[in-house]
Amino acid sequence: MSNLNNKENKKVLPAGEDSGGPVKQEFNITVYTENQIGLLNRIAIIFTRRKINIDSLNTSPSEVESIHRFNIVITEWEDVVRKLCRQIEKQVEVLKVYYHTNEDVIWQEMALYKVSTDVIAEKVSVERLLRENGARVVTLRKDYTVFETTGHREETDNLISILQPYGLIEFVRSARVAIIKDSEGFNAKLREFERLEPGEDVVENEFLNKGDKVFTM
Repeated sequence: MSNLNNKENKKVLPAGEDSGGPVKQEFNITVYTENQIGLLNRIAIIFTRRKINIDSLNTSPSEVESIHRFNIVITEWEDVVRKLCRQIEKQVEVLKVYYHTNEDVIWQEMALYKVSTDVIAEKVSVERLLRENGARVVTLRKDYTVFETTGHREETDNLISILQPYGLIEFVRSARVAIIKDSEGFNAKLREFERLEPGEDVVENEFLNKGDKVFTM
């Protein structure tokens, strides 16, 4: 089942200051798929062939049972992203693909920081800085303490800079998780597909060829 996105999902990039044309920016690509072995590898190959770097990749169950959701973050031009989404939708197991700018999604990343427990105990200022940045203790040991925080990339990066002078031992950040602000959920989209009730003679990717008459990126 492959279709193009609804008209409301079409985004216009801001004009570049120097060229007067489109500029690269971060896009969140949301892919709803069946849970099939090997699909992630095939999707990754689509990016590799186009020499597009994936900044963040998260897979998880969706709001629909047996349907998985990929959240992929890349920095590209919108025209490239649109063509990329069309290519991903050609995969048999892919049900739907959307793309959005950061302004159109609510997103977070989780980060863990390992710091010497002795430093935390000796320097009250470190503990205060951690509290001010919304960090909480997840593991406390004699030799080290692990703190966890969530936020945008700039926020988690800022805490790295704060802890480096105090001997930051280890740092790791999760992939991005994102919720589309104006989405009604994939359940609603499935009901829409069911109402269309295509006949047996409908060829694969029928809707892709109809452009704006059905869906558009």
